[in-house]
Amino acid sequence: MPERTAQVQSPVWKASKDVLAGTCGGIAVTFVGHPFDTVKVRLQTQDFAKPIYSGAIDCAKKTVQWEGLPGLYKGVTSPLAGQMLFRSIMFGSFAQIKTWLATNKDGSTRELRYSDYYKAGAATGLIAAFVEGPIDFYKSQIQVQIIRSRADANYKPAYTTVFDCVKATLRTNGIRGPFQGLGPTLVRNAPANSVYLGSFEVMKGKMAEYKGCKKTELPAPWIISAGGLGGLLYWLAIYPIDVIKSAMATDSIIPKERKYPDMATTYKKLMAEGGPSRFYRGFTPCLARAMPANGIMLFTVDKVTALLNKNN
Repeated sequence: MPERTAQVQSPVWKASKDVLAGTCGGIAVTFVGHPFDTVKVRLQTQDFAKPIYSGAIDCAKKTVQWEGLPGLYKGVTSPLAGQMLFRSIMFGSFAQIKTWLATNKDGSTRELRYSDYYKAGAATGLIAAFVEGPIDFYKSQIQVQIIRSRADANYKPAYTTVFDCVKATLRTNGIRGPFQGLGPTLVRNAPANSVYLGSFEVMKGKMAEYKGCKKTELPAPWIISAGGLGGLLYWLAIYPIDVIKSAMATDSIIPKERKYPDMATTYKKLMAEGGPSRFYRGFTPCLARAMPANGIMLFTVDKVTALLNKNN
């Protein structure tokens, strides 16, 4: 059975707790998931005709061989700082939207239906895209430089740090610079987060019903499993769109030099390059990352939230 919403708290205090829990979740998901993401982006964006990596394991090996272990955390500055901001906004928004859905016109509250979690997830995804888009863009621009340097001996990395990339994009394209690839991010985020967050909440509800306890009393392995499965469903639902997003986000920041100026053109060129399989390059490391990274992140958010509520 869906659980009743919590008793009314100070809106500011409740929002602050959600933001803090999301921030902690952002730190956790970055340290667990970034190496997998580095491999995913490099496989997605390498030259199809002259690939540098034969697969996920080969990419990980060559990354460590050429750049050392820090290579797996290439570009981590942007996602670490960004994920703290992004996840705080994401989980803060998710909590607020759930509260709004549970509030009747007369100010009374009702039980959240399972469908409400999916609605809240979709709305959260759209809001979060405007923060996640720039984070992914800068991270991807840094991660892809090693591919270009290996494919062309004369290539010199355009950016030494994430901050160099930020300055270059703002100087070239102004405020629109960080939003390169925003279109596919929006298209991806609504259905993906609906499935992701909605399924996580529903699975927790079903697990609590099975064990005869509250969702906050579920053992850690159960919450991690629900979060991991939610993360897996996220990527199964929209991975080809993410490939389009990665192609656009790693393209030139100079508009006239872009190979992938919009979603339609990107789709056509990627399809011509490798057929349907082109849209599943990097799928293995993505799925390998999905369960541990999302399981740990959602567990962290849940437990920090429970701790803050306990000490309220």
